Amino acid sequence: MTCYCGNLKTYHNCCEVFHKNGGKTKTAEQLMRSRYSAFVLANGDYLMQSHHSSTKPIKEKKSIVAWAKSVQWIKLEVLETSKGNENDTDGTVTFNAYFYEHGKVNVIHEKSAFIKENNAWKYLGLSE
Repeated sequence: MTCYCGNLKTYHNCCEVFHKNGGKTKTAEQLMRSRYSAFVLANGDYLMQSHHSSTKPIKEKKSIVAWAKSVQWIKLEVLETSKGNENDTDGTVTFNAYFYEHGKVNVIHEKSAFIKENNAWKYLGLSE
């Protein structure tokens, strides 16, 4: 079975590595994909851990996890990446995350901003 994030590797050889190593990814896209898998698995600890300290929604953690459990995740499409490589300090990833909720398919379309904090990629929030 392929990873939840859409890569052809298994979860064990893909996002689980980052879920276990605290989100130490080489690229912003890898972090975004691992965060999608964390939503699929309702892994709130990882979602908080991989979020930049300046925008981390600690108070919303329980509601984020409850919502992630309440929907059926379908697939992730990465549409575009800008910067976010190993030697960059910031980058963006534009994606569609499809899920099934209340009898219909919905999509989250987002251009996410990522930035390095303590030399590790972190999700900052929506890109301007």
